Amino acid sequence: MNNLKKLRKDNKLLQEDIAKIINISRAGYTMYETEKRDIPTKVLHTLADYYNTSIDYILCRTNQTEPYPKNKT
Repeated sequence: MNNLKKLRKDNKLLQEDIAKIINISRAGYTMYETEKRDIPTKVLHTLADYYNTSIDYILCRTNQTEPYPKNKT
């Protein structure tokens, strides 16, 4: 199971719920979860903010779920 799907299930959400948040179809979101389509950077930012995690966690580059500190610029 990839981390994107894990985050959704841990938050008891349906694919339709997340698809609405990022303003795409459920089928389009499914393509992200099944890794049949790359997730655009803007969508990665939205998902990381929504789940309060890092983009690296969503992309399975780390097991650390905590987000990185925000820049103070």
